Parts: sequence; C-alpha cells; structure tokens
Amino acid sequence: MLKVGVLGAGHLGKIHLRLLQQSDKYELVGFYDQNQENAEKISKEFGYKNFNTIAKLIHAVDVIDIVTPTLSHYKCAKVAIKSGKHIFIEKPISNTVEEAEEIIALAKEYNVKGQVGHVERFNPAFTATKNMIENPMFIETHRLAEFNPRGTDVPVVLDLMIHDIDAILSVVKSKVKSINASGVSVISDTPDIANARIEFENGCVANLTASRISMKNMRKTRFFQKDAYISVDFLEKKCEVVRMKDAPEIPGDFDMILQNAEGVKKQIYFTNPDVEQNNAILDELESFAHAINTDTTPVVTLEQATDALRVAYQIIDCFDK
Repeated sequence: MLKVGVLGAGHLGKIHLRLLQQSDKYELVGFYDQNQENAEKISKEFGYKNFNTIAKLIHAVDVIDIVTPTLSHYKCAKVAIKSGKHIFIEKPISNTVEEAEEIIALAKEYNVKGQVGHVERFNPAFTATKNMIENPMFIETHRLAEFNPRGTDVPVVLDLMIHDIDAILSVVKSKVKSINASGVSVISDTPDIANARIEFENGCVANLTASRISMKNMRKTRFFQKDAYISVDFLEKKCEVVRMKDAPEIPGDFDMILQNAEGVKKQIYFTNPDVEQNNAILDELESFAHAINTDTTPVVTLEQATDALRVAYQIIDCFDK
C-alpha cells in the first residue's frame, strides 16, 4: 500500500480523503489544509490526521494528492516533486501552461509519476464506448450546469469545458489546426457560457458548448464517424451506439434499412453497451496507484493535461479578439 497525503480539504478534498481511506491501494496518512480551523474540525469529525505544515505531510508519504485551488497547484506540485514524491493533481493541472510545462520537466528530473484528475476519462459511459470511437470526424459536446457560485472565480472553459477538451483530445489522433470561440459573461466577471469550434489537421471538427447558467444540468457528447454514431451521456452514465452495415440481400421484417440517392442500402443497428457503475474518482486514484506500482504510464498524464490546458487557453484567447 502506498502512503498518501491530501493537500486541501475543501469540498472535493473531503471526497478524496473518504475514498482514499476506503481504498485498499493506499494508506491514508493524513492531510493539510491552509485553514487550520477547518482542518481541526474535519480531523475531529472524521479522524483523519491533521498535519500543521505541508513539509511534514510530504515527508510522511509516498504520494501527494493535490486538491487545493488551481492557483496553488504549481507551488504544491513543485515542493512535492522536489521531495521525490509522486503527485496526483486535480484538474486543471495548473493556472498557466508555463507552470504545467515546468511541472512536467520537474517530474522527469526527479523521476516521479504524475496524474491529473480529468475524472470523465473514468466515467463508465465513456469507458464503455471508447474502444468503439475510431477516427471520429465530427464531435458535438454540451456541458451545461445550473449556477453555483463556487466555480465562478475561473472562466467556464477552465471550470467545465476542459473536461470535454481532454476527452476529445484522448480520442482524436491528430493535432489541433485552428480554434474559433466566443464567450459571454452574464453574471460573473469571466464568461459563464462559451462555444468553441476546434478543427484538427485530419479534418475532424469538434463543436463544444459549456454553460454554468443553465436551467438544467446536461453532459452529453456525440461522436460521428464512418458508418457509426456514438452518444455518451456523462451525467446519466448511459451510451448508445448506432452502426450502419451493408444491408442483407433479403432484409428481415423488422430490419431498419436506409437507401441513399445512389441506391446503396445500409442496415441500421442500435446497441446500448453495458455500462458498469463505478466511482470514477476512486477509479482514477487507484489507477494512479497501479501506474506507480507497475511502473507504467498513468491514464491521464501530465503532458495530456497540459495539452488540454493549452487548448483551453487558446479558446479563452479567442474571447478577446
């Protein structure tokens, strides 16, 4: 079991603490939170050991789980890496691309592993369909959330859309060619709703919409590729795959057949892949333990998270043009 410590005991930090304590891959040593009054309260309520300095916690563990505000990710990661500790960082990896690139360089220099908490990669609806997504040429995503003041200190792109950016980059095997985007600030100082169009060198186009001022929550992505359409509902954890194959010579009574203008007939098949319910946060944390123990590449690498952050900032830069 790897000894782990958590930096930050806010809303998400408390979830990480609970799951790490349940995990049979980790031994939860304790946590540090800047607000010592809050830390003492959590320690008393749940029994986790509260460290009064970051240095003491880092010294006592093998892995540091960074669940602090984004502004402090770089500083926390730097201290942990220089102490030779593996790092799990909540998304986004850091506040700037430059900081993220330095985290990558430090991790290589000190030979430690790093993973970033892009939790949707572990969403069971996405993992059930990921192997079926082959060379998509059009992708459409909607990530809509009801208003919550907790996330408004960052643009909606870094708060919500970055989940979809990362998921798309993980399935499109091509470099980004161009980005167009627009964003509108409705009740915050930064955009609350944004739309982006990402064009890739292989011709794939992704159209992303993210909003934190919607009347209802929605997290859906649709992938269109040759002879298939794949729909992933990240919120409801459901998926649907619609495939087309050459129609049989003699169709059955209930076969669904389409015929195009050239007379080519295709049969449509609907499938709903089995979605195994899971705890995605626990899965991502335990997958990191597996990567450390087997010396393999983490599922969401520091480099991949940096690529997602870079695209997010290219989208944000479009807002000012």
